[in-house]
Amino acid sequence: MVEPPPRPDAAPLRLRRPNRDQVTPVPAYLDALLPDDHLARLLWAAVARLDLAAFAAGLTVAEGGPGRAAADPQLLVALWLYATTQGVTSARALARLCVEHVAYLWLCGGVSMNYHSLSDFRVRHEAALDGLMTQVLGRLHHGGLIAFDHVAQDGIRVRASAGAASFHRQATLARSLAEARAVLAAVQAADGPPDDDPPSGGRARAARERAARERVARVEAALAALPAAQAAKPVGKRDQARVSATDAEARVMKMADGGYRPAYNIQLAADTAQQVIVGVAVSTSGSDMALAPAMVAQVRERLGQLPPEWLMDGGFAGHSAIERASALGVRVLAPVQAPKDPARDPHQPVPADSAVLAAWRLRMGTGAAQLTYRLRAATIECVNAQARSHYGLLQLRVRGQAKVRCVALWLALAHNLRLWVRHQPPAAPLTRAA
Repeated sequence: MVEPPPRPDAAPLRLRRPNRDQVTPVPAYLDALLPDDHLARLLWAAVARLDLAAFAAGLTVAEGGPGRAAADPQLLVALWLYATTQGVTSARALARLCVEHVAYLWLCGGVSMNYHSLSDFRVRHEAALDGLMTQVLGRLHHGGLIAFDHVAQDGIRVRASAGAASFHRQATLARSLAEARAVLAAVQAADGPPDDDPPSGGRARAARERAARERVARVEAALAALPAAQAAKPVGKRDQARVSATDAEARVMKMADGGYRPAYNIQLAADTAQQVIVGVAVSTSGSDMALAPAMVAQVRERLGQLPPEWLMDGGFAGHSAIERASALGVRVLAPVQAPKDPARDPHQPVPADSAVLAAWRLRMGTGAAQLTYRLRAATIECVNAQARSHYGLLQLRVRGQAKVRCVALWLALAHNLRLWVRHQPPAAPLTRAA
């Protein structure tokens, strides 16, 4: 420790300086770290009231048996929900917060976390997350937070994890597959770990082999997805079809800024009363035109009923989609495309219209329908803005449509549970133990 030089006009100052070479106990009563109304506490209490049995279905460790104890699914669900509300989208960042941030320390309660376990849990429970979404919507509906008069739907094109340079044609993908298989064979044929450090060498070799296998699997998936990409092209341009070698299901889409990048189209549907998200879907198509009927069917399956009116913008308003959605039991409110003839009233039926389309045109010409339609932007555009700015849905960190849907479900759950604890705090104990 370097002492300051003595002052000529007085005695040296007596100061307390840090000494980080010593061992210092840091006692902390975890339950006193957060105030009673902290969001982490409220979310933990809300999660405690939910049935999470589906998340524990794959666990095999049992009391008295072999194996290390597994992390409680309630803890992992609460961690990812709270992290999502804070815009944390990385498993590595979440693992770091679990040892650095008071709220995450409180949630963990002394249980250690690593980013591999957190990352795997986030994307391996699609069916359980879907069931939890339905369960939470049932709670919200029972609590009066879903009016179910109108539902608004819209899509968000979110930048994929794949880069634009990862898209290749068939010949390049075939060469990449041959190279990837050669690398895998070389890794498998390599000598074992050195005798002086077998554990470390074994782990490194296993990591190399795992990386080589994953690369082979990704390129094989790209080649398998190529026929569908070719079929989407005009007949004369099918040989120009390209697929990403790192995320075979990502597609190049036109983004909000006018540019084209690999992306996924995340569809959200929200109730207009409290902006509760009632439907989640992920599409690999950049167009919204045919996506409304499937969302209507999903909402009916989740809640057992449908709202009287379904609000969507012009990108969804294909004639076939309007007829199919109407056949499911909703009145569609969507803008009518302006006719080529400026003298024709767009809200008057045309001879080719079916009865459903004629009724839609006439309905959208009324002031009441136009006034109700304004709820669309005030609802779903607000939800989309929160997804981007508050929940960090700017670029995906996972690859594949199934994993992207898991991310979308986590976002919807976090959004809905925030509404739940804000309007109707859970009845589970929220105060600190005595």
